[in-house]
Amino acid sequence: MLIMNTTPHPEGQIDCTVHGAVLQISINRPAKRNGFTPKMFRELGEAYTRLDDDPALRVGVLCAAGDHFTAGLDLPTIAPLMQRGEKSVPLGLVDPLNLGMEGYRRRVKPMVVAVQGITYTLGIELMLAADIVVAADDCRFSQLEVQRGIMATGGATLRMAERAGMGNALLHLLTADVFDSAEALRLNFVQKVVPGAGLLPEAMRIAGQIAAQAPLAVVATRQNVLKAVEHGSLVAMHDFIPVQKMLSNSDDAAEGVRSFVEKRAARFTGT
Repeated sequence: MLIMNTTPHPEGQIDCTVHGAVLQISINRPAKRNGFTPKMFRELGEAYTRLDDDPALRVGVLCAAGDHFTAGLDLPTIAPLMQRGEKSVPLGLVDPLNLGMEGYRRRVKPMVVAVQGITYTLGIELMLAADIVVAADDCRFSQLEVQRGIMATGGATLRMAERAGMGNALLHLLTADVFDSAEALRLNFVQKVVPGAGLLPEAMRIAGQIAAQAPLAVVATRQNVLKAVEHGSLVAMHDFIPVQKMLSNSDDAAEGVRSFVEKRAARFTGT
């Protein structure tokens, strides 16, 4: 459980804390199981944008205060936007769901997510939109939109099938059932399952290890994997030579060679 020192706004808030090159982004509305309001969506988009725009930051960690990651949307506050066909994140910001929709930026830097307790609907979509997910062993997952007469439109219909296959995706999308951390791990929705007390430390450890690598190489590697998933291996393969040429001529590549020869940890600058 993540304990926040501040009393959150009644409509919730997103808190940001910098740990070296890691930006910890915390969902903070535990009294309402971190149900998302328009205010929280806006602040989350601003936090993701801060991560990408600040050259001193290399990795994000998304986590949540209290016993639960998020119960999903706060429908009374979100429903009017849905009925008007409006998005909750303002145009021009990085979209936390990373869908590539017109008018929104796509995240460039890596994101690690730590989930615990109830992780419903939007919670699943946020973690599937990230890069690496660490789950507490007490998680309860559900993509229950069909139970509310709506459809999951934050990426679950795309990414659940991509990770787990069509049958496994539809089993959970169409039944709105609740499944546990072991099932999420089996379906490749999460990458690690840990005891609750070790959740945030493990996510921060992974983020710190990523932050210690060469930033340009990390971003290029992530982008190539994403391109392969979304556009196919042959398209992604065409980037191999030009991207490797660019990276090989960077200051960080030179530092990588020097640190190898001198048998020391590299000091990368992202140039």
